[in-house]
Amino acid sequence: MTRIFALLAAALIVLVGTSSARATMDDDFFNFRGRQQQQPMMQQPGMQQRGAPYYGPGSDYFGGGSSPIPREQVSAPVAQAPGTIYISTAERRLYLILGNGEALRYGIGVGRDGFRWIGTHHISAKKEWPSWTPPAEMRARRPDLPRYMAGGIENPLGARAMYLGSTLYRIHGSNEPETIGHAVSSGCIRMTNEDVTDLYNRVSVGTLVVVR
Repeated sequence: MTRIFALLAAALIVLVGTSSARATMDDDFFNFRGRQQQQPMMQQPGMQQRGAPYYGPGSDYFGGGSSPIPREQVSAPVAQAPGTIYISTAERRLYLILGNGEALRYGIGVGRDGFRWIGTHHISAKKEWPSWTPPAEMRARRPDLPRYMAGGIENPLGARAMYLGSTLYRIHGSNEPETIGHAVSSGCIRMTNEDVTDLYNRVSVGTLVVVR
């Protein structure tokens, strides 16, 4: 009898040990160990993380995708001097007059109802990856807007901006290509980052801009 009790006690000890080991392995409900094993390698200074957007010097990454309205060379819609920018808000197109009756046509987003305007200005400044300071009247309409936003891929002004005279209006980029061809802005002329960069490289400060 004593021998039987000894054998039963030994078996119980083995079972308890096995259950204890299983509990230690399987009770990691939140996968803390797995997370620790999968910690990413620290990024070294100057190392570009794979898959991360980069828009610094020398980059050709503009973000936002291509315009739903392809850029193309067409017949000029108006008689203007070569180098002039002509904007048709009704057509939602921007034309860069080339001369010889030709123009480059870009799709644009324009001001929504109550914010569209017409006029003639000159490009007074050009900026790459511009910062954005929403005017007071815009922040009054949208209290959620920041007072200042540094330039970058998330900035509403996009990759490039061309400022029109002393007005608050600009021709600028956007990372929302789906808005091109629509009346969406507070008066600014919106282009994809790819298109606005192409236009930016073709014009200079002083360029005449005609909005109709």
